[in-house]
Amino acid sequence: MLAAMPAFSAPRDKPELGVKLWGIDFSNPIGLAAGMDKDAVAVHGWETLGFGFAELGTITPRPQAGNEIPRIWRVPERRALINRLGFPSEGMDAVAPRLEQLRKAGVSIPLALNFGPNKDTPLEGIAADYGALIARLGPLADFIVVNVSSPNTPGLRNWESPRKMSELFTAIHEHAGKLPRPTPVLVKISPDLERNELFRICDSAPALGIDGIVACNTTVAREAVGVSSPHPGGLSGEPILIRTRELIRDMYTHTRGKIPIIGVGGIASAEDAWLHIRAGASLVELYTGLVYEGPGLIARIKTGLADLLHRGGFRSISEAVGIDR
Repeated sequence: MLAAMPAFSAPRDKPELGVKLWGIDFSNPIGLAAGMDKDAVAVHGWETLGFGFAELGTITPRPQAGNEIPRIWRVPERRALINRLGFPSEGMDAVAPRLEQLRKAGVSIPLALNFGPNKDTPLEGIAADYGALIARLGPLADFIVVNVSSPNTPGLRNWESPRKMSELFTAIHEHAGKLPRPTPVLVKISPDLERNELFRICDSAPALGIDGIVACNTTVAREAVGVSSPHPGGLSGEPILIRTRELIRDMYTHTRGKIPIIGVGGIASAEDAWLHIRAGASLVELYTGLVYEGPGLIARIKTGLADLLHRGGFRSISEAVGIDR
């Protein structure tokens, strides 16, 4: 009879990799991007791989199947993915008990919950969908990400304007204000925004009560980044690396670093993460890089980041945020 193997846990992170943001302690700045664990079924796995936090979802109020299969494709020659998943979700009532159990058992990394509306929700019910999600799951989140930028839910990107966001965030904060503790609320934006639209969102963020911006979602402007494919959906991975970094830098410069940014798009190495941080990201996330590089990627990025910090003479990640603006 084989003896039971001891549970594996990731090595303790180096102190210089720690980040404190919104009053939350992150042992390192590397997070799992939304879309990989939509229903909070693998959180202990993300802990074990060494992530500093995980963004779970997108979670919808009611269960929905998402788009028909096939709905995700690799573009291996560009180390990219195209997806038109369409928010497949077991729904908030299925996810809530898992999160409650995780909280009771103890989870060592902060958890962000990414929220989106159901596909069949009428326009006038979108704000109520987000409100219901916050009321049900908000108490279980370290921070909340409002997804208004997926290209695979018809009409969702129409909410990416200060006027529409004002309507949305009024309803969101009505519910967020009732949570047992203050919970940061972020918005996830598209990489396809024109710069004047992007800056209008940044300028209106304080009045809207937006605590940070996740930059960014997948792109539908695939020809602009040199990818041609017959498959519909949003493109992620290496082709959007530079576009994401430019967007982060422009946002950080425009806001003078006053709005925290989570940079997500194309990260597959320590240098990728480092340059997103230097452009203005306080934290970073990845998804497609994990698909191509495998589970050892997180440890490699953390080791590489520590080396880059030391070589640059920085004592912490926070010291390097935005220095290339």
